[in-house]
Amino acid sequence: MPTEPLTVPGPRREGDGPALTLCGITKRYGTITALSEVDLDVLPGEIVGLLGHNGAGKTTLMSIVAGLLRPDAGYVRVLGKDPVREPHEARRRLGLAPQELGVYTPLTVRQNLLFFAELAGLRGRAADRRIEEVAEPLGLGGLLGRRAARLSGGEQRRVHTAMALMHRPPLLLLDEPTAGVDVQTREQLLQLVRTMAAEGTAICYSTHYLPEVETLDGSVAVLNGGRMVARGTLKELVRQYGDSGVELTFSGGPPDLSLPWPVVRDGRVLRMTVEQPHLAVPRVMESLGAAAGELVNLRIVQPSLDSVFLRVTGRRYDAAAEEESHEQ
Repeated sequence: MPTEPLTVPGPRREGDGPALTLCGITKRYGTITALSEVDLDVLPGEIVGLLGHNGAGKTTLMSIVAGLLRPDAGYVRVLGKDPVREPHEARRRLGLAPQELGVYTPLTVRQNLLFFAELAGLRGRAADRRIEEVAEPLGLGGLLGRRAARLSGGEQRRVHTAMALMHRPPLLLLDEPTAGVDVQTREQLLQLVRTMAAEGTAICYSTHYLPEVETLDGSVAVLNGGRMVARGTLKELVRQYGDSGVELTFSGGPPDLSLPWPVVRDGRVLRMTVEQPHLAVPRVMESLGAAAGELVNLRIVQPSLDSVFLRVTGRRYDAAAEEESHEQ
């Protein structure tokens, strides 16, 4: 049976039904379970930050929503349509920008966008208007005549996202949309996401940069080992799971400390949970003794999405490591 959601999703609007519903979604690859009884609702105008380490099931989940994979159990509804039984109707209602770029490099930016506009049934002036509408907020207006092969990686990523928007989808799936992009592209994409949500688009936003989710200030869904382990608004999850504490990093193995707070060892790092970490620092430093010479960093941890992720998964969300692993 599907598991119950851990917390209630973000605030609902009167009379609105979910743009996306997942119930009991399970997907296996042989003996490996990629997703296990995942439930998720995304409402019109809601941004859901989908988080999880590599291999947590984020991309598999989006592929199932888009109808590219079939679940082994459970069901999906995209504005009431089943991607398995009604694939064309469901796909008309969603836009997908996957991790892997789908830009046609021999074509110009305009030709790439026109191709997808025509797939959406737009022709002539209607297609031209839509290209301008999509290109402007993504900073592509001056690049429409340039071949995609001559664009930077960040520019290609913007074109890739624009292609998913040509048919004005009420549900948008963005899978690592800012992977490997420059700061300007990241800001443009985040602003576009905020604008579309304000206009009523439901957005499922997978990312390995926690600050992006905090900036978007939407709701959060955390996958770990294929299971949904936390779901709610950012404020709800920080209040429920956000620990404060002190984190110590050593040049070698961390010492054994006698302290009155819970201490966790993680490689060269010691983490202790304490309600007022700034007041605990003097006692922590005193307890180090000779090991103080091997201390290379001390960090005070305040309740945040980072501490939520550590609490519910047991590991920090290291963006640099995640991106390096993804590139490999």
